[in-house]
Amino acid sequence: MAVAQLITPPESSGAYRPRAAKTSDALQEKKSVYVNYDRGEHEVSVRVSGFRKADIARRYRLRVENDRFQKDWSVSEVVNRLIALNRWEEVDCVLNSWVGRFATKNFPILITELSRRGFIELCVNVFNWMKNQKNYCARNDIYNTMIRLHARCNRVDQARGLFFEMQKWSCKPDAETYNALINAHGRAGQWRWAMNLMDDMLRAAIAPSRSTYNNLINACGSSGNWREALEVCKKMTDNGVGPDLVTHNIVLSAYKSGRQYSKALSYFELMKGAKVRPDTTTFNIIIYCLSKLGQSSQALDVFNSMREKRAECRPDVVTFTSIMHLYSVRGEIENCRAVFEAMLAEGLRPNIVSYNALMGAYAVHGMSENALSVFQEIKRSGMLPDVVSYTCLLNSYGRSRQPGKAKEVFLMMRKERRKPNVVTYNALIDAYGSNGLLPEAVGIFRQMEQDGFKPNVVSVCTLLAACSRSGKKVNVETVLSAAEARGIKLNTAAYNSAIGSFINGAELEKAIALYQTMKRKKVKADSVTFTILISGSCRMSKYPEAISYLKDMEDLGVPMTKEVYSSVLCAYSKQGQVTEAESTFKEMKMAGCKPDVIAYTSMLHAYNASEKWEKACELFLEMEENEVEPDSIACSALMKAFNKGGEPSNVFILMDLMREKEVPFTGAVFFEIFSACNTLQEWKRATDLIQMMEPYLPSLSIGLTNQMLHLFGKSGKVEAMMKLFYKIMESGVQINLKTYAVLLEHLSAIGNWRKYIEVLEWMSDGGIQPSTQMYRDIISFGERSAGIEVEPLIRQKLESLRNKGVGDLSKAHRHEATL
Repeated sequence: MAVAQLITPPESSGAYRPRAAKTSDALQEKKSVYVNYDRGEHEVSVRVSGFRKADIARRYRLRVENDRFQKDWSVSEVVNRLIALNRWEEVDCVLNSWVGRFATKNFPILITELSRRGFIELCVNVFNWMKNQKNYCARNDIYNTMIRLHARCNRVDQARGLFFEMQKWSCKPDAETYNALINAHGRAGQWRWAMNLMDDMLRAAIAPSRSTYNNLINACGSSGNWREALEVCKKMTDNGVGPDLVTHNIVLSAYKSGRQYSKALSYFELMKGAKVRPDTTTFNIIIYCLSKLGQSSQALDVFNSMREKRAECRPDVVTFTSIMHLYSVRGEIENCRAVFEAMLAEGLRPNIVSYNALMGAYAVHGMSENALSVFQEIKRSGMLPDVVSYTCLLNSYGRSRQPGKAKEVFLMMRKERRKPNVVTYNALIDAYGSNGLLPEAVGIFRQMEQDGFKPNVVSVCTLLAACSRSGKKVNVETVLSAAEARGIKLNTAAYNSAIGSFINGAELEKAIALYQTMKRKKVKADSVTFTILISGSCRMSKYPEAISYLKDMEDLGVPMTKEVYSSVLCAYSKQGQVTEAESTFKEMKMAGCKPDVIAYTSMLHAYNASEKWEKACELFLEMEENEVEPDSIACSALMKAFNKGGEPSNVFILMDLMREKEVPFTGAVFFEIFSACNTLQEWKRATDLIQMMEPYLPSLSIGLTNQMLHLFGKSGKVEAMMKLFYKIMESGVQINLKTYAVLLEHLSAIGNWRKYIEVLEWMSDGGIQPSTQMYRDIISFGERSAGIEVEPLIRQKLESLRNKGVGDLSKAHRHEATL
C-alpha cells in the first residue's frame, strides 16, 4: 500500500527558548499531512504546541519535576485525549495531569482548538474546569470563543447567559463579544434581539465594526426581513463603514430569503456597475434566484461561465447541488445525474444535501430503484442518511405504486433512530392515498397525531386527493370537518383539492358551495381554482355557468393562464359558439400564453361542430408551424375534419404521422380511418388495418366496434366484416345483441343464409336470446329468395334451434302460417 506521510518535526520542550520566541512558537500551527494513494484518501491535521514545561513559572516547574503522573503534552495532544474519553464529564483526570495547565495562556488556545473541532459539551466541561483553577483569570477571548461556539450550535440562551456571566467576572464585553452574540441571535431568527444588542453596543460607546453590521444585516435578512436589512445597510454607509463583498452577499441572501428574486438580480447588476468582483457565494445566490424565476437557461449560462473561468470563481458543492435541483424541477433526470457525476469528476465530495437532491429527482418520477441505489451510495461514502434521505426514498416507493415498501422504509427509519417529521408522514399518507388505499392513509394520519406530530394543511390536501381517487363522496366532508376541528386553516391549495374532489364525485353543487365559503373566508382563489370549476362545469354540461367564472376572475384580478383559456375554449366549443371561441383563442395568443394541444383540440371540436372543415385544416397547419404535437384526441378531431371536408386522403397522412410520433391509436381514430377507407374504396388498407388494431381491441367500446362492423357490411365487404368480428371475439371483448344484429343484417342482405343460421347458433352458445325479428327475416328470406330446394333446409335448421330451446319461435311460426 502506497502511503505518504509528511510530519513536522517534534516540538522540543526541554530546550531553552528566548522569551520573545515563546509566544510565537506556542501559537504556531504545524500541519501534518497523511496520503493513502491506494484508497485515494488524504488527511491534513493541525497541531498546536502551546506553552510547555519550559515555559511555565519556575515554582510550577519544580512542583511537577519528579511527578511521573504529570505529562508535558502539547495542546493538540490534550485535545485528542479529551476527545477520546468515553465520558466527557471526566475531563479532570486528563487536565489535572497536564503540565501546561499552570500556564493560563494555554486556556484560550485549548478552548479555541476544542471549538474548532465542534465538541460543544466537551468545551463546556473544560470551561467549567478552568473556572475552578486558582490561576484562572476571566478573558474576553475565551468568552467570545464560547459564545461563537454556542451560536454555531443554535444555543442562544446559553450564549446570552455567557454574555451576562462575563460581566459578573468583571470582564467587559468588546466589539467581538457583541458580534458573536448578534450572530447567535441571527442564526436563531431573533432579529429584534440583534437590533437591541446593536443599541446596547452604541450605548456602551463601543464602535460597531464592519463585521458587526454584516452580522446584523444577516440577522434581519435570514429572517426574511429584507427591508430592515437594507435600513441597516444604509445606516452602515452613513456611519462611514463601507460595505465589502461579504456585505453584498448578505444583502443578496436577504433578498433570497425574502423571496425578492427580481430585486436580487437588480442588486447584482448594481454590483457589476460598481465593479464589485463576485465570488462563488454570489453566483450561487444568483443561480438560485434565476431558478426560482423560471429562468433556467440563464442559470445554466452562469454555471457554465463559472466552470470556464475556474481561476476567478470555481463552482463548489452548493453550485452543483443548485444545478441538480434545477434539472430536477425541469424533469431532466439524466442531466441531473450528469451534473452529479461532473461534481465527482471535479474532485468535489458531495454532501448529504447533494445526495438528497439526486434522490429527490428520482423520487418525483417514481424511480425507486435509482433512489435506493443513491441511498446505498450515501452509506458507502461513510455518511449517515438524514430524515430527508429517508423521506425521499419513501416518496419514491409511493410514486412507483409500492406503498408496502414505503412503509418498510418508514419502519427502518425508526429502527435507525431517525426521527420522522411532518413531511415524512405526509409522504407516507400520499403513498397510500395515491394508490387508492384510503383507510390506510387515514390510519397514518391518526398515527401521526398519536406520535405527537400536528398535521398541517399539506396533510389535509393529501387526504383530500386520496378521497378524490377513491371516489367516495362522504370522505371529503369528513376530512374538511376534521381539519376544522383541529384548527387547520385551509389555504388555496387545500380548497382546490376539496373542490376537485367534489367535482370528481359529480357533486358540482357542493363544489360551488365550497367556493362560496372560500370567498367568505377571504381565501383568494387562483387560476387553478377557476380551471377546476370551469372544466368541472363543462364536464357536467353547465356551460353558461362555466363562462360566468370569467367575471369572478376579472374582479379578483386573477391572471388568465393557459389552462383557464383551454377550459373556456372547451365551454364555447361545446355550445357551438365559434365566434366567441375564436376571439378567446386570439386573446390567448396575444396574452403570451402559447396554445397547447388541449387548446387546439378544443378549437378543432368547435370548427367540427360548426362544419367549418377548412378552418380546422388550417388550424392543423398552424399546429405544425408552432411545433405542437397532436395527441390522440386532436388527431381524431382532425381526421373527422378531413373526412367531412372532402379530404379523406389526408387521414392516411395523419395516420402515418401518428405512427412516426408513436401517438397511441384510439377507437375514434380507427373509426375515422375506416370512414376514409370507405370513401376512397381503400379496402386493402382497411383489411390491413384490422391486423393493426388487434392490440387496441380490448380498449375499444362495443358501440364503436359495431359501427366499424356496420361500415364493412354496408360497403359489401362481408369477409372483412367477419374477419374483424373474429378478432373481436379473440380479444375477449363482451359481445352484445346489437353486434349480432349488425352481422345478421348484412349477411341477410347478401343472402348468405348458412352463415346467418351459424351466427344464430353462436348466439345460442353465448347465451344471448335472438329477437323475433331475426327469425322472421330468415324465414322471409327462405320463402322469398332461397328457392324450393333451400327453404326446407332453413326450416330444418330453425327446428333444430327450437329443439335446443333457443328463443321463442312460436311467433315466428305464426308469421309463417299467415304467409
